[in-house]
Amino acid sequence: MSAPLNRQRVIDYALSLGFHQVGIAAVEDTPSEAEQTAAAHLQRWLNQGHQADMVWMDSPKRQDVRQVLPGVRSIISLALNYYTPQPQPTDPAQGKISRYARGRDYHRVLHQRLKALAHWLEQEAQAAGQPIQVRYYADTGPVQDKFWAQQAGLGWLAKNGNVITRSYGSWVFLGELLTTLPLEPHRPHTNHCGTCTRCLDACPTGAIPQPYVVDANRCIAYHTIENRADTLPDALVPHLHNWVAGCDICQEVCPWNRRFAQPTDVAELQPYPHNLAPALADLAQLSDAEWDERFRASALRRIKPAMWRRNAQAAQRQDSQSPPELNPDREPCQP
Repeated sequence: MSAPLNRQRVIDYALSLGFHQVGIAAVEDTPSEAEQTAAAHLQRWLNQGHQADMVWMDSPKRQDVRQVLPGVRSIISLALNYYTPQPQPTDPAQGKISRYARGRDYHRVLHQRLKALAHWLEQEAQAAGQPIQVRYYADTGPVQDKFWAQQAGLGWLAKNGNVITRSYGSWVFLGELLTTLPLEPHRPHTNHCGTCTRCLDACPTGAIPQPYVVDANRCIAYHTIENRADTLPDALVPHLHNWVAGCDICQEVCPWNRRFAQPTDVAELQPYPHNLAPALADLAQLSDAEWDERFRASALRRIKPAMWRRNAQAAQRQDSQSPPELNPDREPCQP
């Protein structure tokens, strides 16, 4: 019979699979005060319609992880650094693609590691005479992954809705394993945004109307990736800043990111050359066949051919001069 599983063994094995950070949160029989607060925040966000057309955000399971896996005792939260330093293009004839999507589909990269960790965990538990259940997700299930990442000590939930880690900033993908195995938890991470509002001030569309609230209806990332309408909102187009797939503005201005970002060592996440400075003219005429060839094994396949054409054509229509900074005289924030 193998030695009983413990927190350090789980951490060591997860790190050996290539994860950059690992943390563990305990799930009690009934929701903790922190869980209740997070659920109430999510419900207010939904009631205000900030989810736009993302109907999957309204799943009751998202507000109580026990409905996702009955008997869950621990959540193993994992982070994978995806930062690549290649700058966004400044040529107005070229489009911008969010850093998270410039390389291989992150779902595939994370799921490969998550599946290996889940299989190992099940095998080790079985050998130790403590059979367990395990489920894993990478932005693929009704789990408040950012809340649980903070509870597991990976980082804190920032005012722009991202999780900021002290090792990599917010340039991380999150994954999680839910398991019925009880493990010693880490302490929740404390918040270190302080009085900084750089992300709120920098958003060209006002998509962060208040700290910790992101309104998808105004968000460039939402509209370029999730919005299935034939055209983008007229009010959004002048502020696209050539973003055709996602938007990194609120991350790029974050002082923590400027301090802690470091290039990823994951080869699959390195940018494909054609995603670094794509010509808007090419994307505006993208055929279905070209789309299929260009975005294989890419998270960008979520943006269908007609959406690429729509986004690129909108970027071509935007004002030739970018709107001025919202607060050009603002003193830089310090972490």
